[in-house]
Amino acid sequence: MSKIKLYILILGHLAFWIVNYLYVTKGNLTWMGFDNDSGSLGVVYSYGMFFNAFLCYVQVFWLVPAFFIKRKKLKFWSYSLLLLLGITFVESYLDARVASHYNLLAPGTSLLLVTFAVSIQNLFFHILYSAFGFLYRFLFEYRNAERAKQELLKETHQTELKYLKAQLNPHFLFNGINSVYHLIGSNNTLAKDTLVQFSDLLRYQLYESSEAFIPLEKELDYVLQYIRLEAIRKGDDISLEHTINYEHASLKIAPLLLTPFIENAFKHISHHDEAEKNSIVIDIKESEQKIVLSVKNTTDTTVQQIAVGGVGLQNVQRRLALLYPKKHTLTITEKPTFYHVDLIIDISCKY
Repeated sequence: MSKIKLYILILGHLAFWIVNYLYVTKGNLTWMGFDNDSGSLGVVYSYGMFFNAFLCYVQVFWLVPAFFIKRKKLKFWSYSLLLLLGITFVESYLDARVASHYNLLAPGTSLLLVTFAVSIQNLFFHILYSAFGFLYRFLFEYRNAERAKQELLKETHQTELKYLKAQLNPHFLFNGINSVYHLIGSNNTLAKDTLVQFSDLLRYQLYESSEAFIPLEKELDYVLQYIRLEAIRKGDDISLEHTINYEHASLKIAPLLLTPFIENAFKHISHHDEAEKNSIVIDIKESEQKIVLSVKNTTDTTVQQIAVGGVGLQNVQRRLALLYPKKHTLTITEKPTFYHVDLIIDISCKY
């Protein structure tokens, strides 16, 4: 807690007791024969308020944290009861003495009898203020525990996100090297060009995407470079259509969320002899601060199950759940001849 908040809290408590005291001692009130006209009510309420405050704060600063929170319930209830009874007796005896001093008692009235007579009302207020102190500290501890739980959960999510993001680099590296490997020998010039583009993409993953959220324009430029790289690698074996449009370039998005779906399409596309039967259609658009991704590729029945269980897709689905809970919808349609992914992410929130 900051010093400013602490000072405000202390002032708030002081204001409560001052207002409480002024309300009782400056108004036209009476209590058990004590009144403000004689001044007796101000006297008894001065030490009465002190006893109430003591019972309240002894719960806040000692009994609850030292015993109740630590599950020492027997000691907690024992000490609470002893304090209640002891302070009630002391205050009630003082009330009897003040009543005698202001001639509020009949001659010969026993002070001990008056003490027990007023103790019931005093006990009620003492229980009330003790309960207030107990609830105040208990709710304070509960809120701290919830805050600690949320911080732990946030830290766990951040650790998991770092782990998931770290998995992307080896996964991407493996696929990229494998692509270049298959071009070496058959088309060395293309292999060199592919390697240069692959190194640019890898540089983006390692350095430029280190932030938790980056400008949408930068991420979509990366996606476009990746599509072009895969188009070079696949060559004339496939039919490829892609469109990327956006309205708000400065919007922020978590990096490397879209590429795994596109990578999956290239990796598991069908292998028909006719190129037009091996089709990939990619459409990415941003409108009204929502990014909409549609990826559709033809596939073979034999590779369909492999596509579903890829490391990249499992990874990105988990990242989506952590980064955009209740702010994204992912629909995957599987058919014997095609595989279709529809993803919508609400990126309107400011980071």
